[in-house]
Amino acid sequence: MEIKLENVGKTIKGQLIFQNVNVEMKSGNIYGFVGYNGCGKTMLLRIISNLVKPTEGVVMLNEKPLLTLKSMPKIGIVLEKPEFFNELTGYENLEMLSKIRNEIQKEDIMNAIKKVGLLTQDNKKVGKYSLGMRQRLGIAQAIMEENDILILDEITSGLDEDGVKLIYDILKKEKEKGKIIIITSHNKMDIEELCDETFKFNNGTVTAHEDN
Repeated sequence: MEIKLENVGKTIKGQLIFQNVNVEMKSGNIYGFVGYNGCGKTMLLRIISNLVKPTEGVVMLNEKPLLTLKSMPKIGIVLEKPEFFNELTGYENLEMLSKIRNEIQKEDIMNAIKKVGLLTQDNKKVGKYSLGMRQRLGIAQAIMEENDILILDEITSGLDEDGVKLIYDILKKEKEKGKIIIITSHNKMDIEELCDETFKFNNGTVTAHEDN
């Protein structure tokens, strides 16, 4: 699988967010996008996820424009702070989300919860979750359906040292399965530890970052 961004740009209310973004991403790799707050990282992830249309340019999936595809690829997404129903447990939230596609069973959901280290918390209401626990649940939601593409924004936000190591291990295993994984992070260690290639936002453009 290959994702290619060709001259992608986004302008909102006359303000240029970024322009002329040209990036290629292939299966079995982890790609990182870095830059200051407000530079457009999350917006670009939304465009790649097909949640927002670019103002200019095109996102190609296997040489076909993403916007013209009748069948979308399976994408697991965690953007900004994961939002869930506070009155439900972690399992109940994931079960509700799984019914959108209706492709997986209870054991698949429980396996994802186990992978992210929340198995002992499966009866706790999400309203009582810490920020790190919500982040773990977001990762569980992204991986539970064996998606082909993972798009993860600020992946280690709120996680302690053990949680960070756990997420690193999960993403490395997902990479070995041949998935395209796209992350953003302000944590330099995340980028150095995980990414095969990194792209940096700077003054409305995105360029390959050579330091990782």
